[in-house]
Amino acid sequence: MRTSDALADDGLLALATALTARAGFGRARSLTRLVGGRNNQVFRIDATAGAPLVMKRYFSDPRDMRDRLAAEWDFLERAWNDGVRTVPQPLAKDDSAQAALYSFVVGRRLEAGKLEPAHIDAAADFILAINATRRVGLGPASDACFSISDHLQLVERRLLRLAALDREAPQLADAERFVFAILRPRWDMVREQVTREAHALGLDPHRALAESECCLSPSDFGFHNALAGNDGRLVFLDFEYAGRDDPAKLVVDFFCQPQVPVPSGYRAQFLTRLALDDVTQARCRILLDVCRVKWVCILLNDFLPVGAARRAFAATSDRKARCAVQLEKAKAMLSEIRL
Repeated sequence: MRTSDALADDGLLALATALTARAGFGRARSLTRLVGGRNNQVFRIDATAGAPLVMKRYFSDPRDMRDRLAAEWDFLERAWNDGVRTVPQPLAKDDSAQAALYSFVVGRRLEAGKLEPAHIDAAADFILAINATRRVGLGPASDACFSISDHLQLVERRLLRLAALDREAPQLADAERFVFAILRPRWDMVREQVTREAHALGLDPHRALAESECCLSPSDFGFHNALAGNDGRLVFLDFEYAGRDDPAKLVVDFFCQPQVPVPSGYRAQFLTRLALDDVTQARCRILLDVCRVKWVCILLNDFLPVGAARRAFAATSDRKARCAVQLEKAKAMLSEIRL
């Protein structure tokens, strides 16, 4: 059953049929819009043959150069070919339409405050599995960092973007006050502290990681992008930012992502399972507050024109309500920094 005027577009059904036919599932009989996608449009497809499927249409905008389809498809194809089965199977894609077809994953979302040690082990096992086979030619993840100075420059770029908030954004005055009077001064202190700590540990902030020191990272990795099946097994989703990256960035992102927060008490377990060396663990410690500031900036994306465009494409909640929520989340995240 089609559930909205958007789904009544025969072009969408034709696109779905082209993908299902290419993958050997016959004709797409119906589309149902799925909720939850923050940057893309996601549909359940019921076809004439086989189980339900998922079609994903990716956000594309000249102001956002990330090829989301290519990043996710390449990651899933690589993982699937390596025998990793805790991800959706890539089935067919249409580059010109920025759309792809995947297997449908049945499961429930994990809730904040209800994470267990087994979930942490599953996340670590997944990272180990996708890194079991190293391959040449792996592209960088979105916002990939290969040195401590890269992490610092990444935050600087995000703060620079926030200097030009959308003049039509709700709560614009409050957001500008927070960015310029609170966030910017706090970031200056964090940056100086990280530089001091790096030198104290004998770490050169400008040294780039060698290829062997990098990892394949989902990038936006956390339990907000996971589903638990009836058997308790986790399946991980959404890899449009994936690629080669700093393992320390993967770790600090995992503990900073705000949707399904991972308690800091699980940090030792996660690091132990990943078997990271002492230097990488030290970099995880000194980069944690850098990552928190980065996530504060990410939470404020709705105040930027391109961020608003992504949310409109994905048809998420009302912008006014969303901006209010995101601003409060940003303030809460920044309050976790203890200098």
